[in-house]
Amino acid sequence: MQRGRLGQNGVGVNAPARAVPPLWLLSDARRLPDPRAAARRLPPGSAVLARDPAPGLLAPLARLARQRRLLLLLSGDGRGALALRAGLHLPDRRPARGLLPFLIARRGGRGPLLSVAAHGRAGFARARRLGADLVLLSPVFPTASHPGAPALGPLRWAALARRAGRPVVALGGLDALKSRRLPPMAAGWAAIGGLAGQLR
Repeated sequence: MQRGRLGQNGVGVNAPARAVPPLWLLSDARRLPDPRAAARRLPPGSAVLARDPAPGLLAPLARLARQRRLLLLLSGDGRGALALRAGLHLPDRRPARGLLPFLIARRGGRGPLLSVAAHGRAGFARARRLGADLVLLSPVFPTASHPGAPALGPLRWAALARRAGRPVVALGGLDALKSRRLPPMAAGWAAIGGLAGQLR
């Protein structure tokens, strides 16, 4: 599978400097409720972001991630992420549970990875405030998850990403072919259907 052209986003003076997976598979309650089959085909060092997982799915997904040397992040549940020894992803428009204990576990520059969803400057400000390791900036291209929503396009995406002050992963309407159109500053790219379909 071709990953496309990936580079490293410029990082601000006070931004964390941690390795960012170049490839991200996202689960979705409607489009990809069980990402395990696709995750088995990811290259080691990739990330799996579990969003709205079904009950009973997280423990086997965490085991699979460890076996395959994948990074697992849980969306919106800090305590759950700590219990799984996983990273935490903060959605843009939904509150997160158990954020404080997760942030405490990250004190001193150690602890699990923290990512923040962003659609613009407000998301970047939140990422800076919380000391997030990276930002998922979307949508680059029109996406099936939000039909009809305006997309940033590669040039506007790049202009916004330059202001993040930390690595930025591209999300929205991406697959291996479209990932080639991303600017070199992209730290990686993420997808649901555009990636899961290629991993079958």
